[in-house]
Amino acid sequence: MSSAPQSTIIANTPAEKRALSYSSTIKKLFDEVLDTKMPADRIVANYFREHKKHGSKDRRVIRETLFGLFRWWGWLKQLGSQHDEQTWFKMLSSCALLEQHSWRSFADAWQIFAGLSDAQVEIITANIATDEIANTDSVVAKNLLLKKLFTNFEFTETQLLPEWFWEVCPVEDGKTQIQLIEAMSSRPPIWARVQGQDTQKALAELQQAQIDATPSEFFNDAISLGSKSINLNEVKLYKNGLLEIQDLASQVIGNICQPKTDENWWDTCSGAGGKTLQLRSLMMQDAVKASSNGSVISSDIRSKALEELNKRAKRAGFNNISISRWKSEALPVEANHFDGVLVDAPCSCTGTWRRNPDMRWIDDRSCVEDKPALQLDILTRSAKAVKSGASLVYATCSLSPLENEAVVDEFLANNKEFSLETITHPFTQQQNTMLTVWPYEANSDGMFVAKMVKR
Repeated sequence: MSSAPQSTIIANTPAEKRALSYSSTIKKLFDEVLDTKMPADRIVANYFREHKKHGSKDRRVIRETLFGLFRWWGWLKQLGSQHDEQTWFKMLSSCALLEQHSWRSFADAWQIFAGLSDAQVEIITANIATDEIANTDSVVAKNLLLKKLFTNFEFTETQLLPEWFWEVCPVEDGKTQIQLIEAMSSRPPIWARVQGQDTQKALAELQQAQIDATPSEFFNDAISLGSKSINLNEVKLYKNGLLEIQDLASQVIGNICQPKTDENWWDTCSGAGGKTLQLRSLMMQDAVKASSNGSVISSDIRSKALEELNKRAKRAGFNNISISRWKSEALPVEANHFDGVLVDAPCSCTGTWRRNPDMRWIDDRSCVEDKPALQLDILTRSAKAVKSGASLVYATCSLSPLENEAVVDEFLANNKEFSLETITHPFTQQQNTMLTVWPYEANSDGMFVAKMVKR
């Protein structure tokens, strides 16, 4: 891990001293992410676990600045090396401006350390509003702000995502490009799903607990919990298994599956079981007041993920969920048996870059190009468990056609007994046989889904 050189900055006020301390910590974490290529959220969690001294405000400043740096790194990295002290403070100060962080005393200190004039920044920020830009929070306006601050550099909106992304996920329309970049430059809200509870009652309880909870216009069991950090262990609904955290785009998958109350489903790559729980919850909703005789079998190669699924299912009080781990290439379940098989395949996770902006800079093109062969293999093997007339659903949280449409097309070419079904996009109401959920459509992550039937 790179270590920061000894600072030559002299801090004169308590705010400047704290700003200098924050800077050192953020620099250490930032370099560790780039050097180890480990996810930033894991590195931050490990750091706070080892350093209990930080209060909630400290954690917020450190965490949000770190993620903000990665969110705008496509622009900030052009200023020079983060190992140059004054350049680093320019990056921190610019990040605070772009993110509109509320801790002004620290942001002002970084600005002073960077050698930026306070009057200069204020004049430029004020002038942005008069430059015929309707939305001064837009990436177009933020681009203009940076261009006026650093006149020797050429910034473009597309730089906020790596060049290789545009190659594996071509977006030809300029307006759609900006919509995607706009979404990727902000963090989506925390989405949750109510299970075994009336949604209106859950909303009232959450709002009473001072949580910014609002209903989704698309799904009757989906709730936005706002963008503020929440300690879930203090949320009664969550502790009692009546609330699960699941992004709205991820919830699309279960709603496309549409499992019936008496159907048997197999979740082939379940992980910790978010979609397994959603499938079972939807079965029980479909049952109305009667009991649901349906079931879900969950499989994964990771035993720890399946252990977590068991805990979540137990917390929710769900029956008829069982586990059958993949132990070899052999099918871990009965062939030609299921009414529905969900293949939520391992992927590049480009659709989740809003929540994990560091991943766009620590991954490279191979994270997309390495996946299709594995995805096709899992889909082909899993399809053997689908009984005649039943559904096979393929999903990823990738935005690249290489991992999505191309995999489905190759599967269908090799498995003539399967055909695509027409599905309705829940956010746009457009009908198609393959559906990409874009992050800007409903303030969510990105997902892909296709539904097939075995003739």
